[in-house]
Amino acid sequence: MSLKKQAISGLVWTFGQQFGTQLINFVISLLLARVLFPSDFGTIAMFSVVISICSTLVDGGMASSLIRSNDADDSDLSTVFWFNVITSTLLYLLVFLIAPLIAKFYKLDLLTPIIRVYGLLLIIKSLTTVQAIRFTKDLDFKTSFKIQLPSLIIGGFSGVLFAYYGLGVWALVYYPLIQGAISTIQYWIYSDWKPSFVFNKTKFRYHFNFGYKMTLSSLLETIFNNIYTVIIGKAFSPTQLGYYSRADNLKQLPITNLSNALNKVTFPLFAKLGNDDIKLREVYKKIMKLVIFIIAPVLLMAIIMAEPLIRFLLTEKWLPAVPYFQILSLAGILYPIHSYNLNILMVKGKSNLFLKLEIIKKILIVCVLLISIKYGILGILWGQVFTSCISFFINSHYSGKLIKYGSFQQLADLLPILGLSGLIAVVLYWLDYYYFKNISDFLRMVIICGSFTTVYLALVWALKFKEITYLKEILKR
Repeated sequence: MSLKKQAISGLVWTFGQQFGTQLINFVISLLLARVLFPSDFGTIAMFSVVISICSTLVDGGMASSLIRSNDADDSDLSTVFWFNVITSTLLYLLVFLIAPLIAKFYKLDLLTPIIRVYGLLLIIKSLTTVQAIRFTKDLDFKTSFKIQLPSLIIGGFSGVLFAYYGLGVWALVYYPLIQGAISTIQYWIYSDWKPSFVFNKTKFRYHFNFGYKMTLSSLLETIFNNIYTVIIGKAFSPTQLGYYSRADNLKQLPITNLSNALNKVTFPLFAKLGNDDIKLREVYKKIMKLVIFIIAPVLLMAIIMAEPLIRFLLTEKWLPAVPYFQILSLAGILYPIHSYNLNILMVKGKSNLFLKLEIIKKILIVCVLLISIKYGILGILWGQVFTSCISFFINSHYSGKLIKYGSFQQLADLLPILGLSGLIAVVLYWLDYYYFKNISDFLRMVIICGSFTTVYLALVWALKFKEITYLKEILKR
């Protein structure tokens, strides 16, 4: 199969996996949100930073090294596998021991047993990292889809049952554990690779030398992605953290899912084009414009209809999350572009530069956070919008040097899409504020979505945006 056909097939199946599983996950989360309280979600969010940090350390950045290595053999795979398993076990023991300290930090004793049970997920996931890498490396997202779908359905159904039978916050603990266990079993069934009892020190050093820099970068990213959760959880109540967490998760549905779906394809695809700067730039430009072509109008529509959307999906008790959701959605528009610019650095082997940029951006986040925290939670959220904009220029400047496609060239290509989407959003926001407020939530959302989509597609067609043609091309294939 040609590289182009592999990429198209990969896009189709990874979109199927990402959006299919997330649609189910979204429905499950809605059912859980209707039964449970915002404080339950806030309780889980309090220790998410600890689990996320451990998950980052388990991999050691060697997954990226395996993907970029075209000659990886069984010795490479087995070495990384055993490293993951041993590291995850040691980290779980550490999490088990420090759980009471985390509970004391938040002044919530219930966190101790919850963290100790939830932490088992670290060991469960470490058993499938290499198998998942092999499917990704081969662009075999069809098999990944077959694995993820039943795991999510069974795990999610169990979580909803636990919630309805009064287990409260524990429903949010058992749900991912069951899902992870079923997923692990299937990866071992579907994968034709099984680990050998081999640990090659030379191979380990090779992957670790590349991976540890990526790990440090990912570790910084993880800590600072969760720093808002830690601060809100410490300074405010679990309920307010629950509002923030739910708004962030709702925002992530279009942003992270589209970005991750494309990332699974783009990183191995960029890696195969790593030595051809002209082709790499062409592919990068097309993907960047296409993702903004989709994500910008979707997020702007979500901002306009945030109030009826949250009331309709989550009920009245979640309405305080509306402004959180609107600001976070605005901050997230450029998120996929950050990822693709960083992918360019990875495929070019610039892990040192990758790490330096992450450190610079984290210093920026701390400075902005110290200023914005004075203005409460909303001030913190507007600070995220500012840091997202600055991060775009930092990432695109250095990746742009490698493929001769700098910040202002990227911005010039994105502005027509962002400007058109923004203009439509402003007009519709005004119409909604003055004319649609008194109608039912469902009808209000239908009018906003229908109007935005119709006008947007009509204008991009009339203005002959190339993205609509490229999207049709992908859908046909």
